[in-house]
This record gives sequence, C-alpha cells and structure tokens, in this order.
Amino acid sequence: MLKFILPAIIVFLIVLFWEKINEMIYKKFNIKINNIVILVFLAVIIAITALLYF
Repeated sequence: MLKFILPAIIVFLIVLFWEKINEMIYKKFNIKINNIVILVFLAVIIAITALLYF
C-alpha cells in the first residue's frame, strides 16, 4: 500500500509547488521547465505509441 501512497503524495506536492519549482529553476539555469516537460511528455507518448504499433 505504501508503494501507491508515496508516489501519489510526491506527485501532489510537485503539482502544488509547481510555480515555485519553475521559478527556482528559471533563476538558476535561465530555462523554462514547462517547455522541457512538454517535450518529455510528447517523447514518452510517441515511444509508447511506437512500441504498441510494432
């Protein structure tokens, strides 16, 4: 049961503090993390689709 609750809490905290995380990374590396997250999400969706197709 812990293996289901712990990731849910981690995801909830990431969603809750997303703006603070984004600002901190932008100040440190001058990169908007939203673009990176969107690209990674699209890459994962494309990889899953390709694996299901072949």
